[in-house]
Amino acid sequence: MATVTRENIGLLNDKLSVKIAKEDYFPTFEKTLKDYSKQANIPGFRKGMVPAGMVKKMYGQGLFTEEVIRNIEKSLNEYLVNEKLDIFAQPLPLPNADFKPDMNAPADYSFDFEIGLKPAFDINLGSISAPYYKVKATAEMVNEEIERLQNRFGKLTEPEAVNTDENVLNLVFQESDADGNVVEGGIKKDNSLLVKYFSEAYRPKLIGLKKDDTLVLQLNEAFEEKERNWVLGDLGLSAEDAAGKNFKITITKVGLIEKRELNEEFFKEAFPRKDITTEADFKATVEAEIQAYWDKQSSNQIQHHLYHVLLEDTKMELPEGFLKKWLATNTDENKQPKTAEQVETEYPTFNNQLRWTLITDKIITENKLDVTPEELKENMRQQVLNYFGSMSLGDGNLDWLDQYVDSLLKDEQQVDQTYRRLVTEKVFDWAETQVKKDEKEISAEEFIKMNEEHQHHHH
Repeated sequence: MATVTRENIGLLNDKLSVKIAKEDYFPTFEKTLKDYSKQANIPGFRKGMVPAGMVKKMYGQGLFTEEVIRNIEKSLNEYLVNEKLDIFAQPLPLPNADFKPDMNAPADYSFDFEIGLKPAFDINLGSISAPYYKVKATAEMVNEEIERLQNRFGKLTEPEAVNTDENVLNLVFQESDADGNVVEGGIKKDNSLLVKYFSEAYRPKLIGLKKDDTLVLQLNEAFEEKERNWVLGDLGLSAEDAAGKNFKITITKVGLIEKRELNEEFFKEAFPRKDITTEADFKATVEAEIQAYWDKQSSNQIQHHLYHVLLEDTKMELPEGFLKKWLATNTDENKQPKTAEQVETEYPTFNNQLRWTLITDKIITENKLDVTPEELKENMRQQVLNYFGSMSLGDGNLDWLDQYVDSLLKDEQQVDQTYRRLVTEKVFDWAETQVKKDEKEISAEEFIKMNEEHQHHHH
């Protein structure tokens, strides 16, 4: 009868020795060999009539070795299940120079494995006070968003010439000399800009221009800093690279967006799934949408903070030696075994990912934070509706939507990604309820600056 013994060899690191006797595997080997003889298809012999000695000579040793290994693995897996060991990955086989199975001399065999055990740890957020920065939707934000929606759903016309700051210009930027001679191999990029994006001092040069007219400019003369940075990003240039460069711009189209009137037709197009009939309700809806956006940003910010708190303040020990050995068994992007240097380089990131997985698994299990099939389907439905939000939903018949979502639910990768995102949201929602929120109201500009400084600090 197979036996498994367990020996501690390090922190959360044990050795399992699996020992099988001849009677554990030999009868099955003999049966397998007999069955193989019946099925063997060897030229010169009728099927099932191949001499047993020939089959044994040709295939016996391979079948013998397979049966011994299969029996060892079966005994190991039964032990892990029965003992309910919570281990990382799979047991790693230890070198065994004495393992030389011989079908002509069947014997007892022993094989050693190394396992890494998951740690026990506690999660306590009750004593944490987390900063919660609240941005309130302002009248200015609401008015700006209404104007943006009026333009977004506005009608685009094509006047003959530039006559207002609100004109839209389709342009081709080409790197050139001061006289407008295009530089061979230089930068060339299409763009679309409002006249009001140019500096106030430069705009008069654009008034009266028509399709196919050209200008030669330098970016620092034609744009203020914020708009210049937009253009630099589109051109793929840094401010230093662009210094002193001339660009020939060619107007390929002059447009003008006629802003929509605040009426029911516009309200329905802007928010097709809401029943808005008055300007007051429309403004209230816009304000609620803006507030929901900033509340989500505040939630993301506190959740980012909680991620670091959970990761850095949750005390747990890991079987580092085992985990590094396990990492070394994986191959790199060239399908080559990882070197010791690669393992040392990758381990800190791997360690953090593993710790985070253990933490979230514990939170999910202890708080029963599962995602139901109904939640999964409804989230996918909302994602599709959001994607088509700016498009007409037709006569209200959404049978096509259910059919589309059903097709998404058959995509295992899509389902897995959606599940992981939803269950992670539940983890953070739970974590938010466990801490004391230190709420502080700040402006949108302060919030954005704070996040930019935080990102810069972490890069």
